[in-house]
Amino acid sequence: MTQIYLDNASTSFPKAPGTGAAVADMLENHAYNVSRTGFDGAYDLLEEVADTRRLLSELFCAPSDSRVCFTAGATQALNQFLKGLLRPGDHIVVSSVEHNAVMRPLTSLAGQGVEFDCAQCASDGTLDPERIRELIRDNTKAVLVTHASNVCGTILPAAEIGKICGEKGIWFALDAAQTAGCVPIDMKTMQIDFLAFPGHKGLLGPQGVGGFVVRDALAREMTPLIEGGTGSRSDSENQPDFLPDKFESGTLPLPAIVGLRHALRENERAGSERGKTERELAARFLAEIGDIPGIRIAGIAEPDDRRRIGVVSVDFTQTDNGTAAFELENRGIITRVGLHCAPRAHMTLGTYPQGTVRFSFGPYNTEEEVDEAARAVRETALQSLEYTNSDTKQNAAE
Repeated sequence: MTQIYLDNASTSFPKAPGTGAAVADMLENHAYNVSRTGFDGAYDLLEEVADTRRLLSELFCAPSDSRVCFTAGATQALNQFLKGLLRPGDHIVVSSVEHNAVMRPLTSLAGQGVEFDCAQCASDGTLDPERIRELIRDNTKAVLVTHASNVCGTILPAAEIGKICGEKGIWFALDAAQTAGCVPIDMKTMQIDFLAFPGHKGLLGPQGVGGFVVRDALAREMTPLIEGGTGSRSDSENQPDFLPDKFESGTLPLPAIVGLRHALRENERAGSERGKTERELAARFLAEIGDIPGIRIAGIAEPDDRRRIGVVSVDFTQTDNGTAAFELENRGIITRVGLHCAPRAHMTLGTYPQGTVRFSFGPYNTEEEVDEAARAVRETALQSLEYTNSDTKQNAAE
């Protein structure tokens, strides 16, 4: 059976062409370290790391290359922002569709005296930026929102929120886990002070690397989560205070960074239409499943590719969503079912506790695959309705 992979919001597959070969070449032929050794091969590898920073800096319109700091992923980056910045008595505003990469650290910090409020999104995941403004207090230190919901794909008004933060003189952080590489991000015009990104989703790189981009003034206020060897100022037992070394202790995930660099270069060659293609595939999918009985679409139900990314969540109302996902897998459709590490988002969307079956499209999916997935959803939903009607008739007869 041909497999149709529609779980790109979890991790992209396939990766950018040649990414695996680039990682393998590094491991087999120049698996050196950087900033610790002084020979040509290590310097060449350091140049690759520097080039990766440059590519990311250009992609996000960052202040400079050195403001790109590598981590193991977006979750670690978000933890660095929250736990490195907030202190007891501080207040932060987030949205009601945040991932647990934000909510769990915040819940932990709340036990240490940090306060937070969630700006309530509408039942389709949209957010009125004025709800952010209403929650800002005298002790509000920052606003942190996801750029797009990982559950329903709705895009939040990041630029408008950034403007509010600029007016109020507070930090603005953006979780770009679902949008980096898919939706244009300009840190300057959107007034973003901190941007968290994964390498393995929209950027089409390998797992194990992500990072953040941070402005100097904010970096000075943040304490590093991890301290140790950086290869710089090794004569001192104090952590370096300059970027990116302040936040990059220990050996970097070099094979993953090399793979990410290759993927970024491939993405450059693909052009800016890639993210648009994913959104168009989602719009096509929505148009084809919108009239199917026995399902409910979470989030924006209209096939509008301007207000959402390539993520669609479906609630099968006549059967357990886990059962529906299993039936879809039997038809070769790979999805993700459950609460997607975002229970508060599901509460907002009205899909808690049952969760949803999530379909997330990537740049290598085709219209034919979208059509096949839509047919599978229709068959699964109608089959569930037949079972329900059959049980109802049987119960009535008894």
